[in-house]
Amino acid sequence: MQRYFIPADNWLDEQVVITGNDTHHISHVMRFQAGNKIICNHPEGKAAICEITLLNNDEIHAVVKDWLDESNELPVSVTIAQGLPKSDKLELVLQKGTELGAAAFIPVQAERSVVVWDGKKEEKKLVRFSKIVKEASEQSHRNKIPQISQVVSTEKLIEESSEYDVKLFAYEEEAKTIDFQSFGTIISKLETGNRVLVCIGPEGGFSDNEATLLKENGFFSVRLGPRILRTETAALYVLASISYQFEELGC
Repeated sequence: MQRYFIPADNWLDEQVVITGNDTHHISHVMRFQAGNKIICNHPEGKAAICEITLLNNDEIHAVVKDWLDESNELPVSVTIAQGLPKSDKLELVLQKGTELGAAAFIPVQAERSVVVWDGKKEEKKLVRFSKIVKEASEQSHRNKIPQISQVVSTEKLIEESSEYDVKLFAYEEEAKTIDFQSFGTIISKLETGNRVLVCIGPEGGFSDNEATLLKENGFFSVRLGPRILRTETAALYVLASISYQFEELGC
């Protein structure tokens, strides 16, 4: 059943009003009619099967038929702080990371980021990114849409990291040592409800200066297996590993 995320202001008791691009998708892509049913998600994470009662060019009305008892969110809240990569790699991280359960994304202007965003470019990209995570959330039947923050420096990320229970960063030098910090050991100690921040460097990884700063501020450096992963692969490795630990092994 097709799923749509509806802003809180568009929920009126048991009535739902759908506006914006979703009206075009419902009417002209899916070609739904009055009487067809869809799933509507509330921003708080609740979802309901709704029956369409009215369609026009500007809005679609639906009525709640049944509230769903479901939760498709990871048992731990994982935020991915992604060093800005080249080309459209960040879009891949956002789309697939959403499918794998990320709660939020923070783009990071790291020292080795080749890409530099100015104000206009950032605003335009964030609009596109919001569309990507919304569509990925609908496709993967998420209960919530991940948040996307504005781009920050590594120093700013550290300043804002105090709210997290566990803070990690993938460090390729860790993968080269014999006495490495095991990512598997760390995630096996996570508890349901923990807030986890995982930092992924851009192409070239984190600089020595950034690695030192992160370690001095409570971040654990980890290796993600014995191989060096591309920046767009690392975040997906992290999320898939945490999903397997909590949702398949039942830990």
